Amino acid sequence: MSDAQTRIDQLVKSNDIVLFMKGNASFPMCGFSGRAIQILKACGVEPKTIQTVNVLEDDGIRQGIKEYSNWPTIPQLYVKGEFIGGSDIMMEMYESGELQQVITGQA
Repeated sequence: MSDAQTRIDQLVKSNDIVLFMKGNASFPMCGFSGRAIQILKACGVEPKTIQTVNVLEDDGIRQGIKEYSNWPTIPQLYVKGEFIGGSDIMMEMYESGELQQVITGQA
């Protein structure tokens, strides 16, 4: 595992909610990242409790997260160590009520 992969693995496993995104919860730097934050807020998640990782600040993380998850796009959401998906999947899961269950641990 590369250094970036190791750092990603530690972040994913040591935080309940991790969002790899462009920008941060206060200042998303792309529409998809902004939508991901809005979906989490709609699920009742306090933005302060989300561990966000700005992929624009670290190219190793930006490329490494795509390999780590085998998913080509950003943002990427992890809940309790499990890869959930990007903003489209988050929206589908939110609309069905599944995302709220995953976040609260009542799946």
